Amino acid sequence: MRTRVTAIICSAIMGLAVCLSNTALHAKTIKVGAAINMTGPASSWGQFHAKGQQDYFRYVNEVRGGVGGNRIEMILVDTEYKVPEAVAAAKRFAIQDQVDMMATWGAGEGLAVKPIVQQYKIPTINYSTSWELLEPPVSYMYLPFGSYRMDSYAILEYIRAIHKGKDAPKVGLLTYNNAYGRSIHEPCREYAKKINVNIVAIEEFPPKTVDLTTELLRLQRKGAEYIFMQMLPAAIVTAFKSADRINYNPIFLGTWTSTDPDFFKLGKGLIRDRLRIQFPGGVPSDKSQGMKVMTELWKRYRTVEKFDASYWEGVVVGMIMERAFIRANQKYKDVNRDTINRAMESFKNEDFGGLVPNVTYTQTDHGASFKARIVKVGEDGSFTPLTNFFNPLKEKIKLLK
Repeated sequence: MRTRVTAIICSAIMGLAVCLSNTALHAKTIKVGAAINMTGPASSWGQFHAKGQQDYFRYVNEVRGGVGGNRIEMILVDTEYKVPEAVAAAKRFAIQDQVDMMATWGAGEGLAVKPIVQQYKIPTINYSTSWELLEPPVSYMYLPFGSYRMDSYAILEYIRAIHKGKDAPKVGLLTYNNAYGRSIHEPCREYAKKINVNIVAIEEFPPKTVDLTTELLRLQRKGAEYIFMQMLPAAIVTAFKSADRINYNPIFLGTWTSTDPDFFKLGKGLIRDRLRIQFPGGVPSDKSQGMKVMTELWKRYRTVEKFDASYWEGVVVGMIMERAFIRANQKYKDVNRDTINRAMESFKNEDFGGLVPNVTYTQTDHGASFKARIVKVGEDGSFTPLTNFFNPLKEKIKLLK
């Protein structure tokens, strides 16, 4: 009897050993290349993008045991906000590192890298939501949420909703003179004509500009009552300083790229109550499940002390990638470039706990979502919703405050 029991125990142990051995043999490292601006102009956004994505992957590995036992490795390369550096990084990821997926950063960088992405068939999420990235052919290039085209429509709809008086609201655009800055020009001009908004002027400037007084004087002389900005946080602080210098008090509006942790330090006494942005995601007052994950991340890893939009996007990109790995593993029993891409193109209203609008991708549409909302940015770092979530092409905006 004792011999039989011993044999059963030995058999069970051997079976367990075989199972563990098979798991170890089949487990892999899922490699993600991230070509992000860490030291160039406006690099504070890139730094917190990287930190958010890294923290989320760390959380998946440490708390959730990876994806089906597969650990995620993020290979980070600094692009210095330079297109050639981004191209070199993408080639390295494709050939040398053999990554399964990539993240790219700026609008210009994403457009330059797109042919490489498609040549090597690597599913890639671009941090900048430039709508030009989704011009055909769309294959393998993805956005995490609605494009700057959506931002443009939503901001103009909000201006129209709050404007008082019979005359059309007068709007000026103040943007960088690069692909990112110019990404709102065409959508604004087109949409403004449809909804009776007057674009009175477009002022461009290089990212390294340290004084915007001249540009704001021109906008003031044109009678711009609203200034729609497409630039990163440090430049917005410069715009506020320049506006104060000439006693100019328009309503300032921006896209979701308008803030980072440094913005609130640099903008102390300048932000006041004059910045409203299109922010397509969850904020702390929502008290959503996704926000609970965000809170756990910053408490666990102490990368940020409270909610931050740039860190938020890093987490969102990490979440979407993880979901793609999970779906690839579930459907195809393997996580690689091809299965990840097929999994992503099957996304239908994927729910991320309210941290970002539900994501849908198809073979012809990699735009993720088209849901916007306007929030007020407080000098204390708060984000207060001013409208409902709405599709500016299909739904009516509702003012909350």
